[in-house]
Amino acid sequence: MENTELHHAPEGLIDTNAVDYSKMTSFADFRTVFAMESVKLWTIAGPIAFSILCNYGVNSFTSIFVGHLGDLELSAVSISLSVISNFSFGFLLGMASALETLCGQAFGAGQVEMLGVYMQRSWIILLGGCVCLLPIYIFSERILLLLGQEREIAELAGVFTIQSIPQMFSLAVNFPTQKFLQAQTKVGFLAWVGFAALILHVIILVVFMKVLALGTTGAAIAYCLTAWIIALAQAAYVIGWCKDGWTGFSWLAFKDLWAFIKLSVASAVMLCLEVWYFMILIVLTGHLDNPVIAVGSLSICMNINGWEGMLFIGVNAAISVRVSNELGLGRPRAAKYSVIVTIVESLVIGLIFAGIILLTKDHFAVIFTTSKEMIKAVSKLANLLGITMILNSVQPVISGVAVGGGWQYLVAYINLFCYYILGLPLGFFFGYKLGYRVEGIWIGMICGTALQTLILLIIVYKTNWNKEVEQASERMRQWTGQEMDINTAVSPK
Repeated sequence: MENTELHHAPEGLIDTNAVDYSKMTSFADFRTVFAMESVKLWTIAGPIAFSILCNYGVNSFTSIFVGHLGDLELSAVSISLSVISNFSFGFLLGMASALETLCGQAFGAGQVEMLGVYMQRSWIILLGGCVCLLPIYIFSERILLLLGQEREIAELAGVFTIQSIPQMFSLAVNFPTQKFLQAQTKVGFLAWVGFAALILHVIILVVFMKVLALGTTGAAIAYCLTAWIIALAQAAYVIGWCKDGWTGFSWLAFKDLWAFIKLSVASAVMLCLEVWYFMILIVLTGHLDNPVIAVGSLSICMNINGWEGMLFIGVNAAISVRVSNELGLGRPRAAKYSVIVTIVESLVIGLIFAGIILLTKDHFAVIFTTSKEMIKAVSKLANLLGITMILNSVQPVISGVAVGGGWQYLVAYINLFCYYILGLPLGFFFGYKLGYRVEGIWIGMICGTALQTLILLIIVYKTNWNKEVEQASERMRQWTGQEMDINTAVSPK
């Protein structure tokens, strides 16, 4: 026990001002560290993951209700949600991820008043991003036709996409307030809002789709209403109950916008390369014979995979906080151990999910559709879904480590090579040239994901965490110096 407890900390307690862990020398040491790090991880990850799962449930229940209208409606709405909405989701969430780093550093440095300024800057930038994304929504039908989608699917998807434009603008409010609260570990409120919104969304879907019988238009209305309820509830909580971080609207939000934009775009690149990868899988599938069944079956699999993915976005955020905090505190061994524990636990969770999928492969599609042909097509893809879920349990953890350690550019290059230079061409070759259709496309893309995960695991294994502490200290000095200039300019003498 002596080797694993934090020095100068009372037994059983976590002292953030304590020095680093001692080196583990026995299984008992490992067990103690594993337990301590698990508590730290899930205290942060649990509420975040639950909140994100509830938010994703809004998308999922929209697909479930639409799926019972017919195969065409399911394929069209799935294309809209999986391609257009995922495109904007990845871009805007990536831009907001810059706020995660800045708010975390400001909160750690005691500059809590800057959190509100950072959030307002992010609101402005993300609203501008939404305006830039508008043409993709307005011309989504033409874009989908250009990408080779069947006209029937593209037309209905185009209508639903235009109707869901308000949902995109809600993300410009949602994401910055979410990062603002996460930086202060006020994650319990996010969980409650997400749960209440999910229940409310199902009620709204019943009203507009079952009672009023508005079809996909009713689904779009419910989708937008729920998204804005979440965004406004978070904003109201920040303005009304977070007086330390929120000191009112400030003109400082417009200061250094260009530098903030560059940081936001840089943060978006790494995440977008990941989010858009499987979005392209849906697009490629639309070129196959019988695209309604091909796209619909793959969309169901991606929807199930997305549920697991949302859980690991919570883990991603938690490990990012853990790594950045430990590096900022100058504790390299604690950062290393937190990464090891998180990877082990995430892999176990991925294996459990994959096992459930394989055991229920002939049945789980009934949640989304009553079509026997669609259920059979989904069953054929279940093995690939299981493999993908195992890989996607580890990959987001390492991405979170990258955010916490400041490796975004390195991971972006790795993603670009593994996903777009290797994975996509292999998928195209297996799916079209060798005639394996949906399975072939997916196998090729799994190869890209597997290589990316392997490379990142090797990088984590070989990381010099002492050097990472030095680099983190240097980055904090640079950012603190910049913000101290701002504080000096506005503070009374």
